[in-house]
Amino acid sequence: MSFDGRRGFLLIALGAVAWAAAPQRIVSVSPTVTEILYGIGAFDRVVAVTEYCLYPPEAQKLPKVGGWSTPGVEKVASFHPDLVVFSDAQAPFLQNPLQQLGIRTALAPSGTVADAFTAIAELGKATGHDRQAGELAAKTRAALDAVRKRAAGLPHPSVLLIVDRTPGTLREMYAARQGSFLAELVEIAGGRIVAGPTGPGYGKVSAETVLTVNPDVILDLMPGSKGDVGANPAAAWNELQELRAVKRGAVHVIRDEFVPHDSQMIAQTAALFARLLHPEVAARDWEAR
Repeated sequence: MSFDGRRGFLLIALGAVAWAAAPQRIVSVSPTVTEILYGIGAFDRVVAVTEYCLYPPEAQKLPKVGGWSTPGVEKVASFHPDLVVFSDAQAPFLQNPLQQLGIRTALAPSGTVADAFTAIAELGKATGHDRQAGELAAKTRAALDAVRKRAAGLPHPSVLLIVDRTPGTLREMYAARQGSFLAELVEIAGGRIVAGPTGPGYGKVSAETVLTVNPDVILDLMPGSKGDVGANPAAAWNELQELRAVKRGAVHVIRDEFVPHDSQMIAQTAALFARLLHPEVAARDWEAR
């Protein structure tokens, strides 16, 4: 056999080994993970997901392992996965039990914009889709940079981003703080995030605190059917007529399911936030490409 022939045989053999090592039965227990698996081209190997995995639409047809916080280890194992992927917040109740069963796991960090890119890279590596993961990360980064560049020269309104509240009321409100990926996306979109409590992540806020920070814009997350209390789910904010955002008609209820997910969808979220914060700019200027 010639040198070229041996080299070709070796490359084919190495490719076969890599394919054999790539997981063929993946269980995703996080909507964020499912979105990333789709984005890197590994979704065709996903055999089960959670009840909250809605994208891509095909995910809704797959068998379910439970909710985000309730996937039973036995249920997950019943699908005979060779890889189970979850977010870092799920690791405390999933990682050790699955590994004790001899099931390979991969973890997707979540919480910041940087974490989204780390998760894309980690899942690319875990599934043998490194090249596709690199392409997805580059596309996502370019889309974020485009929004940031377009927003740089615009006024930066103060923004209160509510991630949860009791439907129909202004009770049990939680807001995004500095350091969360949602707060980062507000800033990329040309806003200044405000919240009462200090510290990273998310924190509880009262109506009194909201009055104190008096934001220019309120972004009120109600993904899916959550908070469906009639034709105007923003009506509860009329209790605080003195708020600048209420006076300006700048209270925006956001129903899009992808917004709370720290995946490649951060590009779409940044563009959505930019359209809401800067209605004076043509919507097409914010389209994530």
